[in-house]
Amino acid sequence: MSVKISFQNVNKVFTIKQGNRKSSPIQFTALQDINLEVKTGEFMAIVGPSGCGKSTLLDLLGGLTKPTSGEILIDGQPITGPNLDRGIVFQQYALFPWKTAQANVEFGLEAKGVSKAERSEQARHYLSLVGLSGFENRYPHELSGGMKQRIAIARSLAYDPDVLLMDEPFAALDAQTRETLQSELLRIWEKTKKTIVFITHGIDEAVYLGQRVAVMTSRPGQIKQVIDVPFDSRAGEEDFRSNPEFSAIRHRIWDLLREEVLKAQELERNKQLSASAKHLQKKGAIARG
Repeated sequence: MSVKISFQNVNKVFTIKQGNRKSSPIQFTALQDINLEVKTGEFMAIVGPSGCGKSTLLDLLGGLTKPTSGEILIDGQPITGPNLDRGIVFQQYALFPWKTAQANVEFGLEAKGVSKAERSEQARHYLSLVGLSGFENRYPHELSGGMKQRIAIARSLAYDPDVLLMDEPFAALDAQTRETLQSELLRIWEKTKKTIVFITHGIDEAVYLGQRVAVMTSRPGQIKQVIDVPFDSRAGEEDFRSNPEFSAIRHRIWDLLREEVLKAQELERNKQLSASAKHLQKKGAIARG
């Protein structure tokens, strides 16, 4: 299987200006020495503690921002910005509230120059693929959260991107809807064989969906280890999560993550303590003045 996506020594440093003009800008490293390959047609899940740079990694892959150093390749070509070869599904549905479900799905096709008749046909096809036949003329406010996310997935699939990028797309949903959409996503992936990069906080979700799971460290985010999930062991099973192998892989990933989660929590505590100390110093200076 060929390599579709390649992260090569990718670093991302952010510069933050402080409120006081005399203060020097603060720099912090979000991602450090990211090296990762995703194969063509692979479902890659990425999991890590809060603040580790998972979403930043996906933004880089989507071309929404650029690496400070290193490069990201798709089919051997450097990413220079957003492109229709990549579809993105965010945690928030990002639907146009004034457009129907069908019109939302047609939006990307219109930008691609697809004829009106073909747009309509393809939109109906992909709404059917995500289980929304009969809801073509409904507006977002008339639909549940799960339905809205299905529309977002259909819209990303409709213009036929090579790669589907998903940034915690099910995080805001209730547990039952989340599990239903996880199964739907696997079904769609098996049918379309898209290359999928899926960001999540959930270890169970990562193991259930991913053929491989990349575990990230606390900030600055690095790839700590990539764990293989034997997809063949799901074949013929109603729910792979009942398989003892699922539990074993889940515990293995949690062992890798536990230390990183504690580090991330310590970083957050130190950040809050530093902010409190600065606030007290400022109050003291005002009182003395």
